[in-house]
Amino acid sequence: MKVKKKLKLSVWQFLALAYLIVTLLGSVLLILPCATRSGQQTSYLGALFTAASAVCITGLSPYDIATHWTLFGQIVILVLVQASGLGFMTLVSAAFLIFKHGMGMDSRNAFMLDSRGKPNGILTMLKRIVIGTAICETIGALLLMIRFIPQFGAGKGIYFSIWHSVSAFCNAGFDLMGTAANGGSLSLTGYVTDPLVTLTIAGLIILGGLGFAVWGDMIDCKLRYKKFQLNTKVVIVVNAALIIVGTLLFLLFEWNNPSYEGFNFGEKLLASFFAAVTPRTAGFATTYCTTLSDSGYLLTIIYMFIGGGSGSTAGGLRVGTFAVIIMGMLAVFRGHRDINIGKRRIEYSLLSQALAILAACLMVVLVSTLAICAVQPDAGFKEVLFECFSALSNSGLTLDFTTELTVASSVIIIILMYAGRVGILTLALALGEKKTAAEIRRPIDSLLIG
Repeated sequence: MKVKKKLKLSVWQFLALAYLIVTLLGSVLLILPCATRSGQQTSYLGALFTAASAVCITGLSPYDIATHWTLFGQIVILVLVQASGLGFMTLVSAAFLIFKHGMGMDSRNAFMLDSRGKPNGILTMLKRIVIGTAICETIGALLLMIRFIPQFGAGKGIYFSIWHSVSAFCNAGFDLMGTAANGGSLSLTGYVTDPLVTLTIAGLIILGGLGFAVWGDMIDCKLRYKKFQLNTKVVIVVNAALIIVGTLLFLLFEWNNPSYEGFNFGEKLLASFFAAVTPRTAGFATTYCTTLSDSGYLLTIIYMFIGGGSGSTAGGLRVGTFAVIIMGMLAVFRGHRDINIGKRRIEYSLLSQALAILAACLMVVLVSTLAICAVQPDAGFKEVLFECFSALSNSGLTLDFTTELTVASSVIIIILMYAGRVGILTLALALGEKKTAAEIRRPIDSLLIG
């Protein structure tokens, strides 16, 4: 008598499958007639693209969120954004705890991977994530209401404030501001010189991009920097450096940007600050990306690619990976045996993983760009490259190219968004993990490099 083997998913496969299932469920809800406004038409590919963008908290969309979707459709998108922003496994783990079904080791491991929590403090981490998210989004919404209620009225102002607060904190970049006369997204271009809206949205983006593990460590250490874990110190320092350097560079590169016309120094500084924050990886814009200088264009791509902190609502290569690569490079060039960050040493195996992720991400972006250029020969190379980096990094910024994607190109962008949200390393392990016999070590040899 044959005994059927029970299908057992690895942690990596469980996470990859979870995001896929939620994306498909979201696409089914968005294809319903009640999700689309009268006079508008939604294809299943368009619904799938939007659902994938929401679950992957990217912000790219083939439709104008404000005019294409009904209230039901908009709420579906916002719920998908919030669920993914919190971390899908956070919600699953919370359900286990609420209904007292217990949590198996696989579920614990998956939750730990997604939220970067501590093994003995899952319940504490859950509370911090949910409460911290609620506090940040509520404060953000209340601040935005100061501007939006007088502008749009009470009902619409409150709705807009909640929507944009959630979207900003989750680093999604979806907005309800409509489209410009040239067909591009208005996003927050109407508030480029408004410190209240700009700084509130930027603050939410930064907080969401730090990561839940960083929050927890800062709380545990009572904000005493010297007691922070190495990961927390690296994320805070690198984030601050990227924002400061990026602000100064954007101010220099975009001083004569047409979008800055008529601005005084303070307004240009505010616009440059937002330009340094939003690519990592929010997707909001206070100036049109299509007006970027070549240097500003390249800097935006670099910032999209770096992304935010691991275990956060941000995407991209991740700040920790970027820091390991830079410090590893310096150690190799200096001939040092160890990779030291501050008073700590990290293993070379971590550098190998970081370089593998970097190489894989670059390869995926270049192959995707090549494929889209092949299927859409009339598309501009700059627009395609920008779109691919934006999709993989879950940034959501675009040079108004998303609405021009063909079916094949849309599928490629969907795959990039999914790979960026799940993570290249997680996706590789989910697809390739298998049990093998003990590895046989081959004779050592060498190659010429450099």
